[in-house]
Amino acid sequence: MQQTLNTTLLIIGGGPGGYVAAIRAGQLGISTILVEGQALGGTCLNIGCIPSKALIHVAEQFQQTRHHSQGSALGINVSAPTLDIGKSVEWKDGIVDRLTTGVAALLKKHKVQVIHGWAKVVDGKTVDIEGADTRIQCEHLLLATGSKSVNLPMLPLGGPIISSTEALAPRALPKRLIVVGGGYIGLELGIAYRKLGAEVSVVEAQERILPAYDSELTQPVLESVKQLGIKLYLKHSVEGFDAGTHTLQVRDPNGDSLQLETDQVLVAVGRKPNTQGWNLEALNLEMNGSALRIDKRCQTSMRNVWAIGDLAGEPMLAHRAMAQGEMVAELIAGQHREFNPTAIAAVCFTDPELVVVGKTPDEAKAAGLDCIVSSFPFAANGRAMTLESKSGFVRVVARRDNHLIVGWQAVGVGVSELSTAFGQSLEMGARLEDIAGTIHAHPTLGEAVQEAALRALGHALHL
Repeated sequence: MQQTLNTTLLIIGGGPGGYVAAIRAGQLGISTILVEGQALGGTCLNIGCIPSKALIHVAEQFQQTRHHSQGSALGINVSAPTLDIGKSVEWKDGIVDRLTTGVAALLKKHKVQVIHGWAKVVDGKTVDIEGADTRIQCEHLLLATGSKSVNLPMLPLGGPIISSTEALAPRALPKRLIVVGGGYIGLELGIAYRKLGAEVSVVEAQERILPAYDSELTQPVLESVKQLGIKLYLKHSVEGFDAGTHTLQVRDPNGDSLQLETDQVLVAVGRKPNTQGWNLEALNLEMNGSALRIDKRCQTSMRNVWAIGDLAGEPMLAHRAMAQGEMVAELIAGQHREFNPTAIAAVCFTDPELVVVGKTPDEAKAAGLDCIVSSFPFAANGRAMTLESKSGFVRVVARRDNHLIVGWQAVGVGVSELSTAFGQSLEMGARLEDIAGTIHAHPTLGEAVQEAALRALGHALHL
């Protein structure tokens, strides 16, 4: 017999957006049920952000040790290392387990009822849970089902054709790997696999890697990729895979066909909103392309039906989903909120790392802004030198008339950690003088942030 539960807020999806919304709703005393068909933490914690950073760390450590086995400039010498990839995956899984267990504990602490099962939407107030023989009636429905990998019809997943999910849990390392897609997911994993010892090639349809970023910013990454010995097939389109000969068929810019031999093919051509398989069609909500259309309060076209995160389209970032989830819980509690951040940082964990916050020089120009653009190279930064990393720079974009900062970009080792300072300066309406006049600790990579602002004002001290 089907049981019926009643709640104020029902959340479909236990990823970063959904679980943060649930925790905040619990803190605010809102009766909340969270439904998740797989593991709590969603793509990000289980098969995305966290495990990929763990694998990237393993790869970096292995490459560094291998470097020292060949005699390094630091005077460190070790014998040639070996890699137990099974143990590496076990370590990665341990981190994922600790984080997902922590999420479950937080939800329990804040009295959120978690139901494991697959949601089927009946209407805007009713959801059935497959496998749990349960119907839930709610006042507010929050949709947080995230996104899934885009598949290519000519490369169906299975066997040697893998997605990022399989790439993050290898049982053994392939001798040769071809990555289809030169965006951030493909390059992060391609670089990691190369450092772990695989021969890696990247096939990208556009004319350069990381096409979503400007070429000046991606140049140090391109140099690093070439130095690592990763082969690039730019402006090449994929036609299919021959399992018999283990070859990927691609077409070059001239229209000629190439056969690339490989052991595995990683398909990493992007992600799309997860709108299928849970009867979302029953709500007949307004769409924005393949995503749900939402307003500045994350409301859909149906009253008291909310949508957050990847389901609502770009930018598909876990931290955006978290911020939206927190806001929706507060709106349901009667607070006055709007989702209008000045900027949301985008970070690419390649080697070197990339950070983009706010407007790039091209975007500022397109918006009709007359801007000062200034860069400071890490080659002139003492901390970067001590980290054996002199490639890359910090770049600031500020209005010429009042020096208001409208954007920051950086490329270099460890620059992901500068994203917080960049975001804060934009949210607080900082001007070049504010950053230039703030004493930055020495020796740190952050000094390059101050120096970029000083240079924009015409008086960089260390250049």
